[in-house]
Amino acid sequence: MILFIRGIMKILFVCSSNVCRSPFAELYTKYLLEKKPSRTNIEWIQSSAVFNRSKEIFPKTKTYLLKNGVSEESINNFSPSFKKTHPERFEEADIIIGMTKTHKWETPRKFRKKFITLSELVDKRYKAIPDPFLKSAKNYDKSMDILKKYIVKYSETL
Repeated sequence: MILFIRGIMKILFVCSSNVCRSPFAELYTKYLLEKKPSRTNIEWIQSSAVFNRSKEIFPKTKTYLLKNGVSEESINNFSPSFKKTHPERFEEADIIIGMTKTHKWETPRKFRKKFITLSELVDKRYKAIPDPFLKSAKNYDKSMDILKKYIVKYSETL
């Protein structure tokens, strides 16, 4: 069972550094929703880091996004954010979706009640979505394929 939120919704995806998993979740969800024939109740979808401050999207993430249909323009317009430089994202979000339970504890305390992991949201059970950052290209894609499956399932509910 997947959590449904009524009305206009603001979604924030979080991961450790906002260079692999959460940017993919943000950009790929937007891509999937653009292809939907019906209107959604989403006001915005954004992402942020909860642990490290980064300056640019990881090159393997860019390659993976392009391979999955996201435009180069969308990717180039993406700029990583961090909880301390963009606290308004946490404040305004209706739901904060993380990749692991660790991300909940790195989320500012006052916003943790809005937090859920992507696996719990989609499958009602916890399964960490592995960090692909320092993996080989093949293993990077395997980790991202896991994330992609969850995003597809979640997007179908929006």
